[in-house]
Amino acid sequence: MELIARDTDNDIARMLDGYDCPAILVSADYRILAANDRYSENFGRIASKGPAYCYAVSHGYDQPCDLAGEDCPLAAATASGRKERVLHIHQTPRGPEHVNVEMLPITDARGRLKYFVELLKTVPVAGTGDTPQQMVGASPAFNKMLELISRVGPGTASVLLLGESGSGKELAARAIHQTSERSEKALVTLECAGLTQSLFESELFGHVKGAFTGANYDKQGLVEAADGGTLFLDEIGDIPYALQVKLLRLIETGTYRPVGSTRVRRSDFRLVSATHRNLWQMVEAGEFRQDLYFRINVFPIHVPSLGERQEDIPLLARVMLANMAPDYQLAAGALQRLQGHDYRGNIRELRNLLARAVVLAYSGKIDKEVIEHALALQEPAASGSAAEEVDLKTLETTYLCSLLDKYNGDKEKVAGIAGVSVRTLYRKLGESP
Repeated sequence: MELIARDTDNDIARMLDGYDCPAILVSADYRILAANDRYSENFGRIASKGPAYCYAVSHGYDQPCDLAGEDCPLAAATASGRKERVLHIHQTPRGPEHVNVEMLPITDARGRLKYFVELLKTVPVAGTGDTPQQMVGASPAFNKMLELISRVGPGTASVLLLGESGSGKELAARAIHQTSERSEKALVTLECAGLTQSLFESELFGHVKGAFTGANYDKQGLVEAADGGTLFLDEIGDIPYALQVKLLRLIETGTYRPVGSTRVRRSDFRLVSATHRNLWQMVEAGEFRQDLYFRINVFPIHVPSLGERQEDIPLLARVMLANMAPDYQLAAGALQRLQGHDYRGNIRELRNLLARAVVLAYSGKIDKEVIEHALALQEPAASGSAAEEVDLKTLETTYLCSLLDKYNGDKEKVAGIAGVSVRTLYRKLGESP
């Protein structure tokens, strides 16, 4: 335990060692009075010739967080008189990191607020670009989503991710799984879009040998594979209405039957669903079961579009480029042009745009002109030019093939870098799984 201020009550300060996470003792005027050993190990020792204020140490601010445009947990705890929690980006020896902050007020014998205990827990599933996490961002919209993910992740509630196509709902589902107590088990994904009724049942529940023509062996379903882990149903709004009752029964009872089998099986999984559709409108139109809607919509999380987090675009672009072509650099003009573009395809469109830029660049530097060229290839293709659609497909295939060559044919690795499923990668390459 480290004492920062000489006028600190030692008995109060010692209680910090009872916490299993980094903790500091803060006065009502924002002074850091003491820190436990876990804080020093994770965030470094607090060095200050004068008073060490929490907003200065954690953020480099010269005033409290609420005066600098952020939520201040100390101010909130002062107002409410109870524990408050926020998600902040803190300066650490490793660079900026997302941190969940809990502020616990401590009162004296007369009930007056005297101290605050601040507990700090890093969020390992997200970063600001200097770390290898898959979720990257620092904007208010991103941080709001991340705070909800970090809150619901450790629990068991079903989660419904709502957001536009390409906004990163699959990454959000993976983050929920990684922060849960089921993280050591599998995260199993079913892409519901485009599946026929028979294929949906076979994929989800599995089938036994002889269940239908071509069923030459027993096949494990995704529900069985998700036992003990997390089942992620992507684009759940596309599930045929006739199958929704079977999905409802699965969620409510945890039981199912493989296609062609009379044996009832059980699976213990956590459900995470995602959709770009307005499910309630579908309920009102009779296209989605109301009872299923309320079963999956226990904890909704809005996944912001790229337009809602434009300030994250330069950060995202640098991280994506570092993953797909580490030797390439983005010029300032290129970053400005990327930030000014209207991304109808969200993060997926940004990734594809950078992939084209890598192919088009004559050197390791991607400037504004290269981005303009990449955009010019994209826009005519959207208007229906067959020749340019072929040109774009050729560029995409060249890029994917170059990634496969770089990563020794590892299709799962390449699919992750390209932001597509392995099944989609096979389709783009014209191959069969």
